[in-house]
Amino acid sequence: MARLFGTDGVRGIAGTELTAEMCFEIGRAAAMVLTSRGKGRPRILIGRDTRISGDMIEAALCAGFCAVGAEALPVGVIPTPALAWLTREYGADASAMISASHNPMAYNGIKLFSGDGYKLPDRLEDQIEAIVRGTQHTIDLPDGAGIGTIRRLEGAASDYISYILTTLDTRLDGIRAAVDCANGAASVTAPEAMRRLGVNLQVIHHELGGLNINDHCGSTHMEDLIALVKQGNVDVGLAFDGDADRLLAVDENGELVDGDQIMAICGSYLKGKGKLKGDTIVATIMSNLGLTQMGQKNDIQILQTKVGDRYVLERMLAEGYNLGGEQSGHVIFLDHNTTGDGLITALQLMAVMKHTGKPLSQLKQVMTVLPQVTVNVEVGSERKYEYVNDAEIMAAIREAERYFEGTGRVLVRPSGTEPMIRVMIEGPDLGVMQQKAERIAALMRKNLLA
Repeated sequence: MARLFGTDGVRGIAGTELTAEMCFEIGRAAAMVLTSRGKGRPRILIGRDTRISGDMIEAALCAGFCAVGAEALPVGVIPTPALAWLTREYGADASAMISASHNPMAYNGIKLFSGDGYKLPDRLEDQIEAIVRGTQHTIDLPDGAGIGTIRRLEGAASDYISYILTTLDTRLDGIRAAVDCANGAASVTAPEAMRRLGVNLQVIHHELGGLNINDHCGSTHMEDLIALVKQGNVDVGLAFDGDADRLLAVDENGELVDGDQIMAICGSYLKGKGKLKGDTIVATIMSNLGLTQMGQKNDIQILQTKVGDRYVLERMLAEGYNLGGEQSGHVIFLDHNTTGDGLITALQLMAVMKHTGKPLSQLKQVMTVLPQVTVNVEVGSERKYEYVNDAEIMAAIREAERYFEGTGRVLVRPSGTEPMIRVMIEGPDLGVMQQKAERIAALMRKNLLA
């Protein structure tokens, strides 16, 4: 049986895979595991992105929390990083974010935070999953006055914006930005925060319709943003995902600036100011080799973890670093928040532009991106780990590894959030890279989907 929790919480098609019954069980189990302080009625915040299924899941989670005596505190549509900050600011015992991040509208998910605003380690997720699966029978349900309550909180987005304004040491007057909110949670925070800092904005895809989140927009579909930037009079394009915990950028020429490049730009700037702790950036195994080469040239150590911003965060906390993230745009500025925060990332990037007076196209030259090919193979959640047992697939992977040894690398990994396997190859020849990646992918489709 596949693990309930992936690299970023529980996720699936809302209504069929992620059912109301399952969400109730997750809420009940999470409340038991995360609120055992014995200090009166525990309080759990609940945030959500704009998906239509958020209503159903919120209701189920609230019921689960109340069933074990907790007070459920829904705060409405809010970015994931805003909820992480609010958990600490409001003194809550835990929080739950209802979102499937960058996934299409039909998906939804649940991300859990402990009272200190951090995503849960595997150990706590395993405890919650054991209760949900019924392998750990420790549920002691209250009745009467012991049953929990629901109290909706107003003003959460406003409180987060007020905090965000304190994270910069400069205004951003004069910067012209095009912003794609992915029809998601960034719509309620990013435009307002940027305008209050003086940014001249053009905002697209900021409609809260419930059915249009990530629909050919946002950080996974940047065509509209790139086209807008290329029309001129824009210094930077900024694209959020559905829950605004990741950000990708576009320079003034309409060229992509990904999470690796953003970390390179901000990391080298912070190092120059003596503010990059340990002169280190924590990245993942998916980061481009160009980031490592940038570090070697600029005396910045580049550490790598498993894929998932929570693994990046664990390394940062364990060793005292303050900048890390993923190529996909999850960037953690630990001096300001406990998780990847797209809005903080956007503001920090623009602050570097403001302080240096350099255009983004020039700033990104601190890092040379090596050619990279990624092929996604949809095989289903139950089968995406089975490729390691297939001799023909593994032989093709090993052949590709031998071919690129010394000049590139091959990385094959099941997605932690989607029912697919990612085949990534870096090297000097795009044509050969694409051919070998497609060869591996074709074998996966043939042997795993038969």
